[in-house]
Amino acid sequence: MHREERSITRGLRHGLRQLVRFGVVQARACAFAVALLAGIGAARLLPPLPVARYDLILIYGVLLTVVARRVGWETRRDTAVIVVCHAVGLLFELVKVRLGSWSYPEDALTKIAGVPLYGGFMYAAVAGYVCRARRLMRLRYTRYRAAATTLVAAAVYLNFFTHHWLPDLRWPLAVAMIAATAGTWVGFDVGTHRYRMPLAVSFVLIGFFLWVAENAATYAGAWSYPQQLGGWHPVPLAKFGAWSLLISVTFVLVEHLTAARPEPGTPSRPGAAEPTVCGTPRAVPPASGVPSRVGRSRCSRWVFRLRAAVR
Repeated sequence: MHREERSITRGLRHGLRQLVRFGVVQARACAFAVALLAGIGAARLLPPLPVARYDLILIYGVLLTVVARRVGWETRRDTAVIVVCHAVGLLFELVKVRLGSWSYPEDALTKIAGVPLYGGFMYAAVAGYVCRARRLMRLRYTRYRAAATTLVAAAVYLNFFTHHWLPDLRWPLAVAMIAATAGTWVGFDVGTHRYRMPLAVSFVLIGFFLWVAENAATYAGAWSYPQQLGGWHPVPLAKFGAWSLLISVTFVLVEHLTAARPEPGTPSRPGAAEPTVCGTPRAVPPASGVPSRVGRSRCSRWVFRLRAAVR
């Protein structure tokens, strides 16, 4: 009985340690996004300056990108991906602001059609998180259907525009995304253990935290929804679902631009633990071709039996 209690206690301690490790890695992956959001919030606390706040945030975002590259938060390829996502996000902003979905009420020199150029940094920050998480957690995908997922993600992106004139296909597209990613698992490292979860679940989890971040961003005055112009109100919960879908667009862009093609059933690195649901590591034969200890013992038994039969 005491042995079982000790085993449960050890399991709880291990789970808590893994949860802390996971949180630390996530915080490292979010470093650019957190720094950007902190800068937006700090800009709101500054006294009146000759430079418009939106222009100041743009300068800060550019400097932050340079610093992130210098200190190693991002690789050269990550920076290229972030620039592309910045452009895609800025196009999204230009259309949505014109249609009245949200607005940037303050004046600035660097506003185009009502959108400050720093607006694309919001999407660049999400792309930066995906790129950094791929490296820090050694993300690998099994049974990933690139064509189907890309097709649905493109439809999701278009639906955010077309739903202003045509029926909103958000729910059918959510079902289509679940179908496209059914059986797709994302494997990730936490310490020396490897875990996995369905790709669709990861979209939902990221979407939730993006919705939380959006509440913080609108509170800091990054942009405003129509119902927030008279005073801040929490972002509607429906935006949680929108972000869960929109993250698929960023995911597909990152996967295509980094040219990373998952190999079904392949572990993240030679000798690493294969992904399991519970996180228990399983040994993988070393890449050098040297048999493992278990393999050597089996070979020894077969050699012994063969010798005995010859005798």
